[in-house]
Amino acid sequence: MNVDIITIGDEILIGQIVDTNSAWMARKLNDEGINVRQITSISDDPEHISETFAETAKKVDVVIVTGGLGPTKDDKTKDTICNFFGTQLVADPTVLENIEELLSKRGILLNRLNRDQALVPEGSRVFQNIMGTAPGLLLKKNGCCFIFMPGVPFEMKYLMEFEILPYLRNTFQTTTILHRTVLTQGLPESMLAEKISAWEDALPEYIKLAYLPSPQGVRLRLSARGKELSLMEAGVDIQIEKLQNLIQSNIYGYDDESPAGSIGKILEKKGWTISTAESCTGGAIAALFTQNPGSSAYFKGSVVAYSNEIKTNLLGVENNLILNHGAVSREVVEKMALQACHVMNTDFAISTSGIAGPGGGSDEKPVGTVWIAIAHNGNTTSQLYNFGNDRERNIIRTCQTSLFMLRKILITL
Repeated sequence: MNVDIITIGDEILIGQIVDTNSAWMARKLNDEGINVRQITSISDDPEHISETFAETAKKVDVVIVTGGLGPTKDDKTKDTICNFFGTQLVADPTVLENIEELLSKRGILLNRLNRDQALVPEGSRVFQNIMGTAPGLLLKKNGCCFIFMPGVPFEMKYLMEFEILPYLRNTFQTTTILHRTVLTQGLPESMLAEKISAWEDALPEYIKLAYLPSPQGVRLRLSARGKELSLMEAGVDIQIEKLQNLIQSNIYGYDDESPAGSIGKILEKKGWTISTAESCTGGAIAALFTQNPGSSAYFKGSVVAYSNEIKTNLLGVENNLILNHGAVSREVVEKMALQACHVMNTDFAISTSGIAGPGGGSDEKPVGTVWIAIAHNGNTTSQLYNFGNDRERNIIRTCQTSLFMLRKILITL
């Protein structure tokens, strides 16, 4: 079974809003074993909408459309639907009753525009939307099923969860799709692919591998398709075990786990604590730790030592170290980490100091130069990196690399 998703709205095409609806729907459909063939965003122009409907209907079983069902003049989807399906708008008393009840609870008087929301294409199946005034709609043409929903995210999600997905389950036969994601760090995509090449070539036909690189690392997604979920799960588990034997030190977690969350589990299990002393990352590493529920069990705090004054006055980094070696240096970053352990009384500390850019670089220390240090038991491990000239990427890579350095130390203790 193949599905296309279409989002309607000029606000998407001009970048005024980000289309999060499609990503959410695609994941839900995939969980149901439904293949999403394509996601398309189009304008509010009726001709453009009709052309897209006609082309898409030739290629898939179901088309899911969001947007353009509101009460204002710029919402033209319902009129376009009627033209495309050769029908007309008629009043639906059940929808009107839902609208009246919804507005009454909110203390809003019913007006003509609200009343027009109860007009639906004649012959359509109506899905009641108790979260808003625009109902979901279903019409068929030439064997293709079209489902229309409002673009407001919480309304769309309600309709998908309680109306659309149950309908699709009961109407279409689907296969089971299983995804497992192995999260890796420390190996660029090309090197990783070379290292696991023989393993990849030996994968069973029903398991497909995808490489998903990002500044945080490379995710390896194993996708299995079939009818017996238990057999698929067992097969994927066997392949992941083989992969672990090849790149165990580069795997930090699975599926939706984060590097900081994975490290947090190790720290909590061992009863260890950690702090950070951050310059170029500005507290971003601390934020990665505190995003995880229960992080207060192992994360004590952070000093954002962005200026040399804070490095000296709060962390106790000697001024002569900064004068002699510069703020971005092994000597300074190691001292920051040691002092963070001391000041915040933690077992471990991460420190960073670098030139994120776009300005501030020199021939000796160009933009992207970063020192990272890990302190533990009065000892330090430090490393120099150059992440390039993009500020945002430099900060992301510094955060992820510091976590990778820490994890390598933790798994040896």
